[in-house]
Amino acid sequence: MGHKNEKKKKKKSSSSSDLHKGKLDVTRSGIGFVVVENMEKDILVRPNDFNTAMHGDTVLVRIVNNSSKSGRTQGEVVEVLERKQMEFLGHVELSKTFAFFIADTHKPMPNIYIPLDKLNGAINNDRVIIKITEWEKNKKPQGEVISVMDSSDENDKVMKEILLENGFPIFFPEEIIEESERLPDVISEIEIKKRKDVRDTLTFTIDPADAKDFDDAISFKKIKDDLYEIGVHIADVSHYVETDTALDKEAYTRATSVYLPDRVNPMLPERISNELCSLRPHEDKLTFSAIFQMTTKGEIKNQWIGKTAIHSDHRFTYEDVQEIIDKKEGMHNEEVLILNELAQRFRKQRFKKGAINFSSTEVRFKLDEKGKPIGIVIKESKESHQLVEEFMLLANRTIAEYVGKIEINKKPIPFPYRIHDTPDKEKLLPFVEFAKKYGINFDTKTPQGIASSFNQMLADVHGKPEQHVLEQLGIRTMAKAIYTSENIGHYGLGFEHYCHFTSPIRRYPDVMVHRILEECLQHNIEPDKKMEQKCKNASERERAAMDSERAANKYKQVEYMQDYLGEEFEGVISGVSSFGFWVETVLHKCEGLVSINSLSDYDDFRLIEGEYCLAGRSSGRQFRMGDKVIIKVIAANLTKRQLDYQWVVKENLPDEDFKERSAKRNH
Repeated sequence: MGHKNEKKKKKKSSSSSDLHKGKLDVTRSGIGFVVVENMEKDILVRPNDFNTAMHGDTVLVRIVNNSSKSGRTQGEVVEVLERKQMEFLGHVELSKTFAFFIADTHKPMPNIYIPLDKLNGAINNDRVIIKITEWEKNKKPQGEVISVMDSSDENDKVMKEILLENGFPIFFPEEIIEESERLPDVISEIEIKKRKDVRDTLTFTIDPADAKDFDDAISFKKIKDDLYEIGVHIADVSHYVETDTALDKEAYTRATSVYLPDRVNPMLPERISNELCSLRPHEDKLTFSAIFQMTTKGEIKNQWIGKTAIHSDHRFTYEDVQEIIDKKEGMHNEEVLILNELAQRFRKQRFKKGAINFSSTEVRFKLDEKGKPIGIVIKESKESHQLVEEFMLLANRTIAEYVGKIEINKKPIPFPYRIHDTPDKEKLLPFVEFAKKYGINFDTKTPQGIASSFNQMLADVHGKPEQHVLEQLGIRTMAKAIYTSENIGHYGLGFEHYCHFTSPIRRYPDVMVHRILEECLQHNIEPDKKMEQKCKNASERERAAMDSERAANKYKQVEYMQDYLGEEFEGVISGVSSFGFWVETVLHKCEGLVSINSLSDYDDFRLIEGEYCLAGRSSGRQFRMGDKVIIKVIAANLTKRQLDYQWVVKENLPDEDFKERSAKRNH
């Protein structure tokens, strides 16, 4: 009888209910944990049970023991469903008959066997990038060298390392490059006849000065004195990148271009991103467009969505357009000024209807030819940026509204909406209490009330000392925008329907939107059952791109501040924790940590969470988010991408002194 029960138990242990899909997280010690959604505890996996899985891979894991001594559920990987990373950076070690690759990684991983005919010119101890080509169970992985690194170029090594760590391939496989090279660069008359031909309409692009991939263009035509026809034209990437081709699969895997301080790691090969699909001036291009007829007051009287052929007359930079707006003169100034006036109207209407007006300041490094930071540029959102932004928002919203109304079998079409949830109450309430200290009251009864309170707060604190801290903390209460097929609207923008349609060269969800839109227009809809999975992939890759950009910027901050070791600067406390507080320098916008240990000579400081501050037990001294302090740069560790500051004991400077000293240093 007992024997039969044992058999039953064994059978149950390998049933499908014991199989779980999750992500493998490998610790530095080599132990793995599979993180499964909706499972309270992670599943422990020992290195012998990885079955070729590596850190970050999506795996299928079988539970093998529910009662380990540690009380943890144990499992073994039965299948690798998706590799996070296939390319690795490290060095090769050669013998007479074979070579091995040893990865530069904090996470344990096996050495990779490299056949001598796959070394691509690498010699012993060369730093290289390899790609895993084969890995059978119970065998060593095999790979090939795809690039030999320049050992003297540390910046290049670090930027590539950041991309690889986050699962972004650095090189396009040969078959992908070949597929893109085979695409015709001549647009046939037959193709143009299938589309609305707007090549004779005044059209131009507005982009950053260093951009090469022009996703979007705007056209302008005066119909009569109080009516304009304005087109938003987006590169028709889906015309060139067809579903399920090798190119499409590669774009899906990457899901986004990644913008680092000294390079772009593109989603699509340059042949597509910088040539065929880039809306360059004086060239015919294929586009997907939303064309609006609107009055001088911005009332939309008519709209049309469909495929077009355009011809850009001019390529503007943001600086060019800003100059036209400021001086009221320059090329196509009449059209630019009308577009700007309309954009500002749309902007006001958005905020009136509940969009939240968080201002964005972007910090960029000026780099020398070797990628070393030599200066800092602070980019603010000006009217030229807002002009483009408002028309792109209009197009994105219009497309989402159009698709959102269409149903198949009384069900909405699976579609990659861009959604943004209302603020998390747990994060919001401490912030509301904190804001009261500055005389700011929040209406938290409804989402609309919260949005309205945020806008009132942002207007009230503009230019005041507390502006920075309240903006930063306010942003932290917000949910993260994601892609999903479940439309709940976009809270931050105040839109019921929203999607990403305007950047298909650099974002895969936009390509998906174009394809579904075409199906809707052709009345030939095939609902995609894997839409939610595709949305999750896009959201996850977007987060990985943001992590890459953050890590690369942090590296540049540390590299830049190495030249200022021992110097003192004004700063603003940008974050607090139980182990210290972070300070962002006013001059460079570079953030470093003042460790609590370095404060122990002055007092015993403790974190007061609701106050966002560290408070001294005996002195009553407080270090609060938003406070101005003087710091000394004491360490800049490039390996850890970490800046260490020391608090300089000086009473905080009065506001005017503070501004004056910062201005002098800037000058």
